Formats: sequence, structure tokens, C-alpha cells
Amino acid sequence: VRNYFKMFKLHWLTLTYRINVGTLLISELSEVAGYADVAKQIIELAVNGAAQNRSYRRLTDFTDTIGNRVSGSHNLEMAIKYMYNALKQDGLDVYLEPVKIPHWIRGNESAEMVLPRAKRLAILGLSSSVATPPEGIEAEVLVVQSFEELKKRASEAQGKIVVFNQPFVSYGETVAYRLNGASEAAKLGAVATLIRSITPFSINSPHTGMQSYQNGVKQIPTACITLEDAELMQRMAQRGQKIVVRLTMDAKSLPAADSFNTVAEIKGWQHPEQVVLLSGHLDSWDVGQGAMDDGGGAMISWEALSLIRDLGLRPRRTLRTVLWTAEEQGGVGAQQYYDLHKVNISNFDLVMESDTGTFAPVALQFTGSGAARKVMEEVVKLLAPINTTKLEKHGEGTDISPWMQAGVPGASLHVADSRYFWFHHSEGDTMTVQNPRDMDLCSALWAVVAFVVGDLQDMLPR
Repeated sequence: VRNYFKMFKLHWLTLTYRINVGTLLISELSEVAGYADVAKQIIELAVNGAAQNRSYRRLTDFTDTIGNRVSGSHNLEMAIKYMYNALKQDGLDVYLEPVKIPHWIRGNESAEMVLPRAKRLAILGLSSSVATPPEGIEAEVLVVQSFEELKKRASEAQGKIVVFNQPFVSYGETVAYRLNGASEAAKLGAVATLIRSITPFSINSPHTGMQSYQNGVKQIPTACITLEDAELMQRMAQRGQKIVVRLTMDAKSLPAADSFNTVAEIKGWQHPEQVVLLSGHLDSWDVGQGAMDDGGGAMISWEALSLIRDLGLRPRRTLRTVLWTAEEQGGVGAQQYYDLHKVNISNFDLVMESDTGTFAPVALQFTGSGAARKVMEEVVKLLAPINTTKLEKHGEGTDISPWMQAGVPGASLHVADSRYFWFHHSEGDTMTVQNPRDMDLCSALWAVVAFVVGDLQDMLPR
């Protein structure tokens, strides 16, 4: 009898909990619908009103003034000062949080094919690459299309420059060659690696990026080459022609540099300790202007606060925009931010990141509990005026991933990004890639989502 009553009590408590949660959820869902007029005001201001094209103009002024902003560089320091002053002048609460970041300098670099004919090769050294000897490295080339082929031809790699001509499948899959190619070739005695750029499209444009040396493996120089040159050497190799390349790089790594994450806020009126975080990264690679990756994401995260402030809106919770430093080196600034603030993780309501371009928005990507997803499905319905009412699975972003892994709901912007990797990490990442209306639409989406979530009676369910 005792066991029966224990079981009955457990079922009753479970049922009561489910009823309470269900009632709370129904209340929250109906609450979201009440923000329809506010959402329309934000969208109208961003797309057709006084703020039209503002995020684009801000990005133009910023990138034309500063240029690219690689980790540890003077340009990145100038970018942080520029944004700090601009955000202050915009009437936001602004502060800087110090972090330590990697400092790698590309230096002079060149490559040329010596045999079977003379040809200059366009290259971009990969981050943290070591230098060649001052006189360079001149060696025969071994061309492979995969790690599997490299293993099969391991006996041929000794003393060679290994050229990886891997086909582009997707960024997530193909980037393994850029990240790990140097160490995998070095294990077999290669003296350097040249990696086909991680892009589906090229106009003889090399694309740089992060690479990682494996512990205990000799560090050899590594750079990316163009799709065209990788395929050229593949064809020559298939004809049985001997290929010789001379590579010169004087890259170097310096001690960690001082830097800052840049933070701007609109303080919540009721729960200022609770936070909806919007973000993009301020650093870029040392080529192009860093307009697409990720100047656009940084600007719409600023613009969202401006739109909300311009309408005289103030949410219950704090809206906090963080412009990360040293994202390109593996989310360095964001990881240090997480380490500092995770003690207050229960107060982080939603973390948002835009880092796949600010082309025309398609949907919002979201990671969170089933109950939180139901709330967010209602939130994106408010975006009907700009036709972005789709909520997709899997919020993503290097900078917010620690929070999502710890259970904080996360959201990212899904845009029409079919051209993103054409320009990614290359000289082609300039303002020419950007479109003013697309940025207005992204800003509107970002602002509506942030404000509504930040102003609901309750935080998103975990």
C-alpha cells in the first residue's frame, strides 16, 4: 500500500509539473503575439525608415578607414578604438574587456613553379605557419587528392613539397586539409605543404585561414594556393611530368598580444542582470577588408541596439552586443569571455551570433529545449513582413558554442550564403560583396528577435 501511494504521489507531482509548465508555455506563446506592432515598427525603421542603409554606411566607413584586422595587429587595435568611440557616440553603455590573443605575422611570401615551366603561384600563408629558410625551399612536388592517397604514397613524400588538390565538398568537411595537411605531410618527411584553397569558386584567388600543428610533429611551412594552380599541377603530375616549386616565407609567431572584446549594452529595466547577447567578430584575416567576414555581423549587432534605442524601447533584460576579438584564431576572445562570465550562466537568456555573412536572411537557426523552440517559433512569426518566419535547427557559431554546449539557448543567422566561400578569407572580401538592403533586413531580424526575447516575462526554458 505504501508503495502504491508513493507511486501515486510521484505521478501526481509529475502531472502537476507538466500542467504548470504547459500553462506557462501557453501564456508565453500568447504573450509573444502581443509584440506584433513593436516588431513592425522595428522592421519599418530598419528597412524603409530613417535607419535605412545605416548599417551598410557604418560598415563602409569602418572598413574603408581601418581595413583588415588580423589578430595581434595594429589595425585590430585601431578597429577596437574606432568601435568603442562609435558605440559611445551612439549613446550606448560601452566598455572593453581585456584578453590575450595570438600574434602571427605573415611577412613576405612567394612561390613559383620552376619545372616543368616557369610560373608564379599565388599563395597565402596559413596562420601560425613557420618560415622557410631565408633562401627558401626548392623541392619536387607530390600532388595528392586526399589524406588516403597521401598514406598510400607515403614512400614518395620524403623531401617533397606535398600539394593537396582535394575537391571542395563542404567547408566543414574540406577544411580538414587546411587544418591538418601540414602535420599529416610532415609525418611522412615532407618539407612543406601547399593546400588548395577551401572554396568552390576561384578567379586565381588564394584563401587563407587557420591551421594547427600537431604536438610532437615537425612544423613545416604551409600555405594555400589557388584552385587553378592546384588543378594545373594535378594535370602535370598525371602526365608524368616532374614538378619543382620554390617556396619562400618569412612568417613568424610573436608572444601573445593584449586585446579586448568590445561590449555595448542597453540595460534591462526589470532584470538588468539577465542578458540576451548579440555578437559578431571584429577581427578578420590580413587580406581584403573583412567586410563580409565578419564586419557585417558586427555591424548588425550594433544596429540592432540602435534601432531599439531609436524607438525609445527598453526591454526587461539587458541587451548586450559583444564584438569578439581573435575569432579567426579559434574563438580566442570568446572563450576567454565565457571563462570569465560562466559563473553567471543562469542569467544568460539567449546567445546570438552572425558570422556567415549578411546576405539576404532566410531563417533563424536555433538550439535549445523543446519548450524554448516553441517560444522561438512564435517569435519568428513576427518577422512575416520580411518573409523570414522559418526557424531551423542548430544554432551555430564558434563564439557562442561554449554557451550552447553548457545548455544556454543559442541562435544564428541563416542567410542566402551560396557565394560566401567565394570571398571567404581572401582579397575578395570587400565592401563590393555587401548589399545595403540585405543588411537592413538582417538588422531588422536581429533586433526583433533580441528585443522580444529580452522583454518576455520569463526567460527561455532550458
